[in-house]
Amino acid sequence: MSHDPPPPHLTYPWQTPPPPTGPAHRPPVHAPLGHHSDLRVLRGAYRRQRRVATLTALGYFVLFLVLSAFAPSLMTDPVATGLPAGLLLALLQLPVTWLAIVLYEHTARRHVDPLADRIRKQSALDAKRATRHEGTAR
Repeated sequence: MSHDPPPPHLTYPWQTPPPPTGPAHRPPVHAPLGHHSDLRVLRGAYRRQRRVATLTALGYFVLFLVLSAFAPSLMTDPVATGLPAGLLLALLQLPVTWLAIVLYEHTARRHVDPLADRIRKQSALDAKRATRHEGTAR
C-alpha cells in the first residue's frame, strides 16, 4: 500500500505539463570557488608578502630612530672621513626602501601571482561549466 499522492492530471488542455522530476543539472565536480582552499592560501601568501615588505622598510626606520634616541654617541661617531654614522644610516634609508619594493615584487612573482593565475583559470572553467549546464538544462 502506497501513501504517495497520485500523479497530477491535466484538467485543461492549455495547462503545461509538470516539470520533470530529478535534478535539472549535475552539481560541479569540485567545491565552489567561494569555499575553495586556494583562496585561503592566496590570502596567506599575500599577507606574508605585505609583512616582509613592511617589516623591511619600517624595521630599518625604527632601528634608526631607536639608535638616535638611545645611542646618540654612536650616531655622532665618524665612520669615514667626517661622515657620522647617523648620516650614513639616514642615507641608507632610501636603498632599504628600494629593497623592500624589490622584495615585495619578488614575493609577488614567486608566490602570489601563480596562485592568483590558478584561481583565475579555475573560475573561468567554472563559468564555462555553468553556462554549458544552463544551456543543456533548458
